[in-house]
Amino acid sequence: MSERHEHTTHPTHAHDEHTHPDEAGHDLHGQHDAPMGHEDHAGHEGHGGHEGHGGHAGHGDHVGQFRRLFWIMLALAVPVIGFSGMFASILGYPLPDAAWVAWISPVLGTVMYVWGGRPFLTGAVSELKARKPGMMLLIALAITVAFLASWGASLGILHHELDFWWELALLIVIMLLGHWIEMRSLAQTSSALESLAALLPDEAERLDPRTGDVVTVAPSELVVGDLVIVRPGGRVPADGVVTEGTADVDESMITGESHAVARGPGDPVVAGTVATDTAIRVRISAVGEDTALAGIRRLVAEAQNSTSRAQRLADTAAGWLFWFALGAAVLTAVAWTLLGQPDDAVIRTITVLVIACPHALGLAIPLVVAIATERAAKGGVLVKDRLALESMRTVSAVLFDKTGTLTRGEPVVTHVAPVAPHSEQEVLALAAAAESDSEHPLARAIVQAADGQGLAVPRAGEFRASPAEGVSAVVDGRTVSVGGPAMLERHGRQALDATSAWREEGAIILHVLADGEVVGALALADEIRPESREAVDALRVLGVQVVMITGDAEAVAQSVAAELGIDRVFAGVRPEHKAAKVAELQAEGHRVAMVGDGVNDAPALAQADVGIAIGAGTDVAIASAGVILASDDPRSVLSVIELSRASYRKMKQNLWWAAGYNLVSVPLAAGVLAPIGFVMPMAVGAILMSLSTIVVAVNAQFLRRLDLSPEVSARAVLRREPEGMSPASAAAA
Repeated sequence: MSERHEHTTHPTHAHDEHTHPDEAGHDLHGQHDAPMGHEDHAGHEGHGGHEGHGGHAGHGDHVGQFRRLFWIMLALAVPVIGFSGMFASILGYPLPDAAWVAWISPVLGTVMYVWGGRPFLTGAVSELKARKPGMMLLIALAITVAFLASWGASLGILHHELDFWWELALLIVIMLLGHWIEMRSLAQTSSALESLAALLPDEAERLDPRTGDVVTVAPSELVVGDLVIVRPGGRVPADGVVTEGTADVDESMITGESHAVARGPGDPVVAGTVATDTAIRVRISAVGEDTALAGIRRLVAEAQNSTSRAQRLADTAAGWLFWFALGAAVLTAVAWTLLGQPDDAVIRTITVLVIACPHALGLAIPLVVAIATERAAKGGVLVKDRLALESMRTVSAVLFDKTGTLTRGEPVVTHVAPVAPHSEQEVLALAAAAESDSEHPLARAIVQAADGQGLAVPRAGEFRASPAEGVSAVVDGRTVSVGGPAMLERHGRQALDATSAWREEGAIILHVLADGEVVGALALADEIRPESREAVDALRVLGVQVVMITGDAEAVAQSVAAELGIDRVFAGVRPEHKAAKVAELQAEGHRVAMVGDGVNDAPALAQADVGIAIGAGTDVAIASAGVILASDDPRSVLSVIELSRASYRKMKQNLWWAAGYNLVSVPLAAGVLAPIGFVMPMAVGAILMSLSTIVVAVNAQFLRRLDLSPEVSARAVLRREPEGMSPASAAAA
């Protein structure tokens, strides 16, 4: 990493560093071990019925479709239920004597079955083709049996007890509500791969080899061998080699190196990186799919496509219940027929098949997910992928990107070493005066440090900046210079002894000279977030191993790790190797959550079991992660774990309530207690069905009491006994 302090020599371009805050904001030594995200969980195995609506890409359409369908079906369900003879007899109210009244429920019920039931019927066909019975097949079976039995009862072919129009309407409305809630929770934002492409500039300035004129072209028009100009604050349009000029290049979005790297003639530069201070000329060496950025895009796509997709809990339960209901129906038909009561066999069998689809099962998971994601958002946690939230409870290792995640991603002054008779305050004030006209990130850090101490900073004049050395200005009649090793060498001066320890910590070292004499030195480093230590400690209490990964040098990484109490560090890791480090942890048996905030960690976030993006990070990270932390507080990871565990408990409880209704009511409806004179009436089954739905809905509401603010989550965890840790580890935590 470079220790040089370089500033723009083009005042007219001084603003360029700020024109693109996502580009130049990490300037010279400025930051981002940028992450990118855990799959956009491309393709949570949706219900089969969703395939007919365009698959994963159409989740946004699904929300609108299910919302419209729900409200239309709800309007139709009111008269269907209200004018159902069976429903009226259950509640004990009379219906008008007019002949047309008897046809309201059959006609509108048929519309509901064909129109409102279509998503479930097409989904059932998909599940049958895949030979994987699940929720869709169970719903389709229930509404189809209810539809056919109801028509049989309406036409006088079957017993009047089989008038299930009201039950058909309730099933369709409640299942549509559940799927509307589910689709809303699964709606995805823009693709991570599209965000990666957005890193390239819209235009490139190519030099015409014959005339030397500058021609503006699209990056896609560049070919190998072209010569382009990259101006201060501009992005390199394609991979190439610098032929003229020297600039500090912010490669953080590609390499993860938090310090900008000096690039001069003969040095390679990568597409998407930013020349922070001066213009350079670049000879293009790779374009299109051959660039490093395209390579990262391929890695992300491969990791996303290879990610195993978890089977939904509700679908699993529905699959079991389908075979349970089918088996119970067959046994019921056979048993009642053998008993010489074929009419009862038909009634009991149809009742079993209708009851087999509990309303509660359709709401058990979507309700929990909807409430959990709402609570998460209020706590600064945005859940894009339900499977990521479910997986977080099983995570055994959290891999933190260093820069911008555990640290602020901005340099701050950490040490000042004065040379007698000068004081620390005097050295800092002189440096701030010389740097006051610079827009460089290190200059801003020095000025902010002086302001923070309330120092009186003298006015400076005759400001000059040299990309190879640093800056100089006249302050109170003395020429004050601030810069790195090149500046010391030009003045024939030696670095202060105090700086050797700083160098071992990986700090940026600048010396301050007055009239050519060294008066002091400054150390600058990426500031560690004050919340990071609490986050690390709390994770260890939960028995989760904390690992740090960074593109920075070993010295920088170990210094941060030591301060935070992190035992395991991967330093100097390039993007393609970061994914391999995640895989290495997974090979050790860990379920890994990756936390980061930029582009270069994209493959690692996609490889991880759960990708978590810091909301202050790049669009790519936000688009590709399963969970997004709206704040940049690392303690929010605790909120995600707590939410995952709480919502999983609610999901299990709701599934047991929903499935428990089936386990009890189906055998009773089949007549298992008929030998002792008890056969469950249809009305009782309906009441139990409604009660199970109410219990599931109320139980899910308790999630609203969960406080997911980062500080509350972390402190609540720290008050507990350590989980899954050795006594030594527990003591260390």
